[in-house]
Amino acid sequence: MAHYKTAKEDIVPLGQKAAYGAGQLTINLYPAALGVFMFYLIYGFKMDPALAGLVAALPKFFDALIDPIMGYISDNTRSRWGRRKPYILIGSILTGITFMILWQMSPDNSQTYNFIYFLSLSFVFFLSFTIYSTPFIGLGYEMTPDYNERTRLMAAGQVLGQFAWMIAPWFWILIGNPDLFFEESTQGVRVLSIWVGGASILIGALPALFCKEMVLPDKQGVSNLSLKNVAANLKELWKAVVQTLTCKPFVKLCGTTFLIFNGFQTIAQFSYFIILYYLFEGSITDAGAWPPWFSTVNAAATAFLIIPIVTRISTKVGKKNAFIISTLLSIVGYVLKWWCFNPANPWLMFIPLPLISFGIGGLFTLMMSMTADVCDLDELNNGTRREGMFGAVYWLMVKIGNALAMLVSGVVLKMVGFNQNAEVQTPESLVNLRLADIIIPIIFAVLAILIMKGYTISEEKAHEIREALVSRRGKVKHQGE
Repeated sequence: MAHYKTAKEDIVPLGQKAAYGAGQLTINLYPAALGVFMFYLIYGFKMDPALAGLVAALPKFFDALIDPIMGYISDNTRSRWGRRKPYILIGSILTGITFMILWQMSPDNSQTYNFIYFLSLSFVFFLSFTIYSTPFIGLGYEMTPDYNERTRLMAAGQVLGQFAWMIAPWFWILIGNPDLFFEESTQGVRVLSIWVGGASILIGALPALFCKEMVLPDKQGVSNLSLKNVAANLKELWKAVVQTLTCKPFVKLCGTTFLIFNGFQTIAQFSYFIILYYLFEGSITDAGAWPPWFSTVNAAATAFLIIPIVTRISTKVGKKNAFIISTLLSIVGYVLKWWCFNPANPWLMFIPLPLISFGIGGLFTLMMSMTADVCDLDELNNGTRREGMFGAVYWLMVKIGNALAMLVSGVVLKMVGFNQNAEVQTPESLVNLRLADIIIPIIFAVLAILIMKGYTISEEKAHEIREALVSRRGKVKHQGE
């Protein structure tokens, strides 16, 4: 296998990697916090479960629809500050402020008022988040043209992004324990939402301030993006979406991500139920902080152990092979769950975590790096840089997978005989739940490996594509060069 040394000018400085990682922390912190706060929409603010499900689902459909639109807008924006960074800066401010306001409700309000209040502001929040996240993802794809440096950049981002998943599980303890800081859970949600939103504004702005965008070749020209050309813009938007979805290597990346992430998310809450009902026989008191520790150790293993290993493997054997190796190791971890979730010794639950972490840790580190390589192939074939559109469609697949996983998860719980109203689950339902927790992600992982076996952009191929682009339009430059 051919290996190419990263040129000095292609190395992203440590400060820019840290700033990019701050953006990854931001886009992970919001969903991590929402995963906790949404529980209290029912438990604390007393919203009907059906209405709570509605206010959770509708804005996400809206969010999925506007991703490609924002990707197109970002790709075709021309300004003295760049085509990504103005949106990142404005989006970080709007998202943080909206998130803080979103949760300033009271259980004393009528249910109708809280429903309309939360639903309306959720649309604004997800719009603001898309304004931030889609250009940010596109920015990461264009910060370096080097095959291996892209992986190192994505690894740095994923490491810092994992801190969100180390922090958020402890919100359960802060909010739910009246002996600590908040006498009432809704007070905890209101206060913590201000802290999350405020911190995210500060750290979310760092990529706009310190990362450098690619300077587009002059021949790519200026887009006709404007309010006067809405019809033409919509036609170009649809053309861009079709071009993106007809790129075969990219479709493989999307399909692989959909399978791995969907498999992981489907069983994400199962570990909590297994810890509570199998290890501690339904006693919340005995379970105590074990579930938060489980999530925190999982995220820490991903950040400090798995991502560096995956990055190293990738530079030795290529991104595709690194993904296959990582996924196979995660399968071993899932199998070990059967013996390591043991009521006689709860500490054993932490043994499979590093192996399981290879799945998600390897997935996003490698897939995002590979998407950047695909953007080069797309430019070679179509003559334009469209990182924003590729990022938008890629994360659209992630969001669809997440939505389907939530649906499938509930169906599986019903099928295994789980009873949410029972203090103790039957032995049969626990066996079925544990089997589902292991078998489902393994099936999805095997299917993902089969898809990725046909992926064709190796390090040598990526180098050939880059050389062809340099011959056509010269080396790319970044702001300030």
